[in-house]
Amino acid sequence: MSATIKIQGEDFDIAAELAALAKGGADIGAVATFTGHVRADDGLTALVLEHYPAMTAREIARHVAEAQARWPLRGVTILHRVGRLAPGERIVLVAVAASHRGAAFEACQFLMDYLKVHAPFWKQEERGGVARWVEAKPADADAAARWRQ
Repeated sequence: MSATIKIQGEDFDIAAELAALAKGGADIGAVATFTGHVRADDGLTALVLEHYPAMTAREIARHVAEAQARWPLRGVTILHRVGRLAPGERIVLVAVAASHRGAAFEACQFLMDYLKVHAPFWKQEERGGVARWVEAKPADADAAARWRQ
């Protein structure tokens, strides 16, 4: 199984990433994807993401390995942006290739639930010139917890 994990400031080309993932072989029957965008709710003007590079990619790779152990995957691509992002900009891409759609869908959701709650990113929201750190949401924690049952 191939795995691509990128943490980057610049935007990404979804079509190019999916084409690269699909080159994994003729046994790929499904590719499930999730693309997240920065929302402009409640007057948000920017979202600033910070991370510790030595830890972030390694921790994400650990969960990709867990997804691979749970489902028969053919490939995974995770791209997560850092830095200052404006509303409407893409922030994350999770793409999972598998022989069958069920494994692709479930693994994609598992990885996105993990990223939302456990990935070592620190987020700060800017509204009206005031910045505040983003706290974890209980609903996100509940979504991630269901994979541990």
